Amino acid sequence: MQLPVAYKKAKEQVFKIWKTLQPLLTVHVGLASSAKAIIILEQCGKNKGYQEMDACGFHPEGGCCMLDGPEKIESTINMKTVWKNISVEGIDIIFSRDAGRYICDYTYYTSLYYSNGRAAFIHVPPLSESTTAGILGKALQTIILEMLKQCGEERE
Repeated sequence: MQLPVAYKKAKEQVFKIWKTLQPLLTVHVGLASSAKAIIILEQCGKNKGYQEMDACGFHPEGGCCMLDGPEKIESTINMKTVWKNISVEGIDIIFSRDAGRYICDYTYYTSLYYSNGRAAFIHVPPLSESTTAGILGKALQTIILEMLKQCGEERE
């Protein structure tokens, strides 16, 4: 599902995903336009600091995702473990604890909030000659399979 670059609409869609589909895990993928051939595995979402206007000219009240929410929420997926356990030819993968303060981090925090931490976020670079859809698809598949291993361990 493609989410809009709008805080309110993204929040509504994320809520709907968790309320209606009730997935084991939701993996969000966002574009890091400044990244060149680097995939970034994000560990946590932050609640405050959203001052930049979205595509509709809006930013959240108080620059906050959830007025009653904690400062940050960690994913139940250990992204550092995912990062250590995988390698994909043709693309670098790094670990991060800061997804920025725009729609990506806002969406991630919201999803973590509604799911009790059962969400993940991956920043991907734009497609290019060196980062083709095939390379990116293979990398995402490898990453998500590694995440699902952790979900399987939780269920046992």
